[in-house]
Amino acid sequence: MNPTNRWTPQRRSLTAACLAHALHDGYTDALYAFLPVWQAQFGLSYAALAVMRALYSGTMGGLQIPADRVLRGLSPRAALVLSTVVAAAGLLIMALPFGLAGLCVGLVVAGIGSSIQHPRGSMLVTDSFGTASRGPLGVYNFSGDLGKAALPALVAVLLPVLAWQPVAGLLAVLGIAVALALLPLAPVAAVAPIATGEAAGRGRGRGGFGILTTIGALDTATRMGYLLFLPFLIHGQGGGLPTVGLALALLFIGGAFGKATCGWLGERLGVIPCVMATEAATAVLIVATLVTPLVPTLILLPLLGIVLNGTSSVLYGTVPELSDGDTGRAFAVFYTSVIGSGGIAPILYGAVADHSSQTVGVLASAATAAVIVPLVLTLAPFLRNTAGEAGGRAVESRP
Repeated sequence: MNPTNRWTPQRRSLTAACLAHALHDGYTDALYAFLPVWQAQFGLSYAALAVMRALYSGTMGGLQIPADRVLRGLSPRAALVLSTVVAAAGLLIMALPFGLAGLCVGLVVAGIGSSIQHPRGSMLVTDSFGTASRGPLGVYNFSGDLGKAALPALVAVLLPVLAWQPVAGLLAVLGIAVALALLPLAPVAAVAPIATGEAAGRGRGRGGFGILTTIGALDTATRMGYLLFLPFLIHGQGGGLPTVGLALALLFIGGAFGKATCGWLGERLGVIPCVMATEAATAVLIVATLVTPLVPTLILLPLLGIVLNGTSSVLYGTVPELSDGDTGRAFAVFYTSVIGSGGIAPILYGAVADHSSQTVGVLASAATAAVIVPLVLTLAPFLRNTAGEAGGRAVESRP
């Protein structure tokens, strides 16, 4: 390949989308590192902590479709920069001395910003790569886990040194820096879609997309439910705040690797076998972390991260295939479902734990993963055989 063509507009667009995705997903999961501090300062129960986090994730999920509809006229640059600045403003509000009310307002504002990023970033990648977008979408999905691995660890390292408000302020400054970095990367004008209609027309009706969305919601519920309890699980095993940060980083590093490997396996083995394997392994490994001491739990967490996060890469890359022609709206609907599930499910798991025990709450998340194993079989009539076309897409995606 000609070296002068390496930095193509497609790759610049992908880099911009990935940079924004890494920051916003990093914001999302960095909140978990704050939970024990907020519980101690404000005297919150497990269910109340889940409600606090739902102010962010619920806003982000609930505004996906409206944000996609209202902001379609904005250029990719304007949309991604706007989303990042608004999210950073939410972190800044959290950092100000407004108490619990200010924290709640900041979480909502940050959620509004992230609701813009997800559908617009996804469509920027899809429009840029067209029918060859499954691989780039996997890279975009993978980039979110880089942020998930870095920012929670950074927060956990800073919290023993600084109060949580200055740490939130530093995250806001990071957001402004990323917004500035997006200016030379993201396209200033809308990208003309490249052959997305073919990919969108491959689904065999809305039923397939509905099942895919349901599976995505349950998969997210499992992940968010387990993450709600993980900091407290580590504390119960004798770990402090730095160990909580290490545990989250190990889980998310494994998740990043899982998104890359599971996307590759999904291409070659098929969606259904890959999802069945990852969800069964998720259920088993979640239960295993309940009965192991601290060091073995830390060893298991990267393996759990592979299967806990890896499924989403397989499901996410299937959205254009099962959409009904409007891929942008399909992404917005899919994100609404999975993010909404991520906000509501932990509240339910938290209520279960409050009325029984933390162990029962963790087991509930494992049971959710197990339910997906038979459910994914119902997706079979709506999927084409992707294994035979992997090579064709690889050829299409070459510059």
